[in-house]
Amino acid sequence: MFMLFVNKLRYRYPSLIPPTPFFGLTISFLHTRSLLPCVKTISWNTSHGFIRKNPLLSLLERCRSLVQLKQIQAQMILTGLIDNGFAASRLVAFCALSESQTLEYCTKILYHIREANIFSWNVTIRGYVESGNLEGAIMLYRRMLQCDMLKPDNHTYPVLLKACSYPSLNFVGLTILGHALKFGFEFDIFVYNASITMLLSYGELEAAYDVFDKGCVRDLVTWNSMITGCVRRGLANDAIKLYREMEAEKVKPNEITMIGIVSSCSQLLDLNLGRQFHHYIKEHDLEVTPPLNNALMDMYVKCGDMLAARVLFDGMEHKTLVSWTTMVLGYARFGFLDIARELLYKIPEKSVVTWNAIISGCVQAKNSKEALTLFHEMQISKIEPDKVTMINCLSACSQLGALDVGIWIHHYIERHNLSLDVALGTALVDMYAKCGNIARALQVFQEIPQKNCLTWTAIICGLALHGNGHDAISYFKKMIHIGLRPDEITFLGVLSACCHGGLVEEGRKYFFQMSSKFNISPKLKHYSCMVDLLGRAGHLEEAEELVRDMPIAADAAVWGALFFACRVHGNVLIGERAALKLLEMDPKDSGIYILLASLYSEAKMWKEARSARKIMKERGVEKTPGCSSIEINGIVHEFVARDVLHPQAEWIYECLVSLTKQLELLGFAFDIPAYGDIRFS
Repeated sequence: MFMLFVNKLRYRYPSLIPPTPFFGLTISFLHTRSLLPCVKTISWNTSHGFIRKNPLLSLLERCRSLVQLKQIQAQMILTGLIDNGFAASRLVAFCALSESQTLEYCTKILYHIREANIFSWNVTIRGYVESGNLEGAIMLYRRMLQCDMLKPDNHTYPVLLKACSYPSLNFVGLTILGHALKFGFEFDIFVYNASITMLLSYGELEAAYDVFDKGCVRDLVTWNSMITGCVRRGLANDAIKLYREMEAEKVKPNEITMIGIVSSCSQLLDLNLGRQFHHYIKEHDLEVTPPLNNALMDMYVKCGDMLAARVLFDGMEHKTLVSWTTMVLGYARFGFLDIARELLYKIPEKSVVTWNAIISGCVQAKNSKEALTLFHEMQISKIEPDKVTMINCLSACSQLGALDVGIWIHHYIERHNLSLDVALGTALVDMYAKCGNIARALQVFQEIPQKNCLTWTAIICGLALHGNGHDAISYFKKMIHIGLRPDEITFLGVLSACCHGGLVEEGRKYFFQMSSKFNISPKLKHYSCMVDLLGRAGHLEEAEELVRDMPIAADAAVWGALFFACRVHGNVLIGERAALKLLEMDPKDSGIYILLASLYSEAKMWKEARSARKIMKERGVEKTPGCSSIEINGIVHEFVARDVLHPQAEWIYECLVSLTKQLELLGFAFDIPAYGDIRFS
């Protein structure tokens, strides 16, 4: 079953499956104390015949401290009961898994028991894993391998494999998997399922499928492992396909299966498919556990059906924090901020998680001013912000261009000693770049101890935004050199840098490399960038040919890039064709008529210019008022043409009139609307 994968392991990692037990395994470089939640689960079988004959063992059930445990252990030593393998394993199990867990003392007992059985070793390993101390579990496993009379069994490896299901532990996990194969557990269903889960967590999708496809026995856990693994990797279509195969093999799903499938619908934003699975759950009377109910709510929220999500939410007898958070985030994301606030203040025990949800929802809805207002309210409520809060607030600053607020948040991060990890560092780089301080963005970039693809992408896009094309490409080359793989956003930044820097040849090269070297299919934004690059450089025919040859239908951004280039270079013929395409997509866009009329006017085609404006008037299209914003003392003020909503609007217009008159005295002429027509309430 595993042989093909085993051969791949041997080829890629020659030391993983050695001819003799591998004793060099070490994870001293790991910091794994918080990897797993501390879950204490143990069931004491007091009806066992041996326990009835030895009532001393039943006292373990009532033991509440290490002192009491030592008293029981002393009696076991005095009576000779400690030499019985079952009795000794009972003592070890209590130390390892009970609420009074004392792993250090448990290990001492284990090492001093004569011929401790495999159950005692396994239960101690499990105790270390459940307490989050994976390093201790691995050291214990190494010690077990050194015992001549003892070999791991099919209960040893599932615990260790599941504990190693973190990408940072891939070498350790694959080593342990190699041991499991060597000891002949490739046909054990528990080892089989645990290995699939672990491989999927490493992103080894091909290997996981290889193991899955060659399995002689598949149970529901196997299918659930594959489906859940695909969902966690963002492979929603693969998860749905696996579910269909599972149906064909007449395997009945449970609530775990449906959580994975409903989550796939969330990723695909497929509301109809999500409703079908919801109907299936009702029709087959599957138990709707809180996690499944939350998954359904999340699906409806992400697909935009807040009414269905609210029905599920209101029907929950015991609402969890996840349920409240999902609804608050959903209402905020779709702009129903009043309802989101109402729910937020109804939550029995508000935490930073719920505040993060409403702030994040506002940021996603581009309602950044409200996001920063909520952040202020959160502080008044004495809720301590965390890194997620900071990231959301920095995103809000990026959208608004609110540099002063962004600097304050940066100082807050430093004052409260929040570590500058990848996510927080990337958010800071992005904020400084988008708010106009590229020098500070570069400084923060250098200070981040660990950088990933997103961090490099943020600085590349920032440099491109500031017109530093050559620097952006230089950083892109460094990123490739250190082995990081760019994504589609990285290439968007690179093409934008080429566009702003007029680097046509470089742009052509990187656009070609997207698909040929990095296997990334260009999206509409990449084509728009490329058309803009060629158009700015005057290669209008090549740009139009690229639009015609696109494998996907061009959108307004692509045709708009071509049209604006024609406007700059005065190419009426291609400009007309681009403008007609744009008007087909949006006949109410005033900017197209105005720019087309300007294109005709500059070419001295007065009749056509009048005709464009006439058509605009006949269709009832009005010019969209302009909007601007400015940040003063940390407060962002927004203005729309003829807007009187600002509390100081009358004074602002008086100043504008005064400035205009002074400029006219200096000889400047303006076509300004009559300010007397503006009425103030």
